[in-house]
Amino acid sequence: MKITDFCLVFVVIFFPVFLIVGYHVQDQRNVHFTELKYAAALRTAVQDAGSMLNVNERQEFESGYGSAKFFKADKELALETLYRTLYANLGIEDDAAAQQALNSYIPAIVVVDYDGYWVYSEEEYKGADGVALAKHLWHPKKPYSYSDRAGNLIHFTLDNVVEAYHAGTGTWVRGLQREIGPTSTIPLMQDGEKYEQVRKTTIVQAIEDDLANVINRHNEIAARNGVSYVFTLPLISREEWNNSIDDIGIIAFIQGIPIGEQALNNYALGSGRLVKSTVIKAGVDRRTGIRYYSRGDCTDDLDIVETFTSAKEAAANGYFEKSCSRAIEP
Repeated sequence: MKITDFCLVFVVIFFPVFLIVGYHVQDQRNVHFTELKYAAALRTAVQDAGSMLNVNERQEFESGYGSAKFFKADKELALETLYRTLYANLGIEDDAAAQQALNSYIPAIVVVDYDGYWVYSEEEYKGADGVALAKHLWHPKKPYSYSDRAGNLIHFTLDNVVEAYHAGTGTWVRGLQREIGPTSTIPLMQDGEKYEQVRKTTIVQAIEDDLANVINRHNEIAARNGVSYVFTLPLISREEWNNSIDDIGIIAFIQGIPIGEQALNNYALGSGRLVKSTVIKAGVDRRTGIRYYSRGDCTDDLDIVETFTSAKEAAANGYFEKSCSRAIEP
C-alpha cells in the first residue's frame, strides 16, 4: 500500500474524531463563558441590591441608634434593584417572556435583617377559577430564635444586642449580652464565648433549614411544570455564612438553567454595610488568555469579567494575582 493510501485511511478514520473533539472543546468554552456571564450578572445584581438595604426614608430607622448594624432593611427596594440589574446585565430588560423564564430558575432570595430574615420564593395558590397558579412571594419575617430545655427563649441579633425570656420569672429583658449576662439566670447568657458560637450557629441553621424547605417546594412546583432539574441548596462554606451574617445583606440563587450538557447552579451574597470595601477586578489577559485579578488599577490589558470583595474570593474562583509592577526598559 502506498504512503498516500495510508494518509487517506488516516484521514478517513481520524478526521471525524478531530471534528468531535474540536466541537467538544468549543462547547466547553461556550459553557464556561456562559457560566461566567451568569455568575457576574448575579454577583453584580446582589451587590447592587445589598447597597439598597440601608436606604431609608425616616431618620429614626438609620443606624447609630443603639447599634451600628441596625437598619430598617428595605427589602422591596433591594428586590427591585436585584431584578433590574440582573435583567440589564443579561440583556433582557425589555423582554417580559425571557424575564419570566429566568424567574423560574430563581428558587429563593433571602434578606438577612438585623433581628430576623425574610425569604422570597415561589408559592402556589388557586386562582378565581380554581386553577393552581405559582407566584414569587415574601414569607413572613422570622426572628433568630433559640430556646433551651428549661423553656428560656432568646432572640438574637446580628450583634451583641439580645432579647431574652426568663421562663422562671415570666419576664423579658433586652440589652447587651455582656451587660445583662452576669445577672441572668439563663446559662447561655452567662458565657460570652459560647453565646457568640450559638448565636452564629442558630442564625445560619435557621436560614439553611428554611432554604432547604423552600427549594424542596420549588422542586414540586417545577416538576408539575415540566422542569426535570432537581434544585438543591448549594454547599456554602461556614466562612461565607459567617460573613453573610456579619451585617444585613441579601442572598440569591440561580439554578437549573441549561448550559450545553450541564445546568447552572450558582449563588451570590451581598452586604448592606455602609463601609465601602476594596473592589478587586478579575478578568482574562488579552495576550495570554490567563485569568488574573488585580488589587490596584493595573487592569488595562485585562478583559474584566467579574468583581470580588477579597483576594481570597477571587483566587477561589480560579484567578491569579496580577502584579502592578512593570519591567524597566533598557
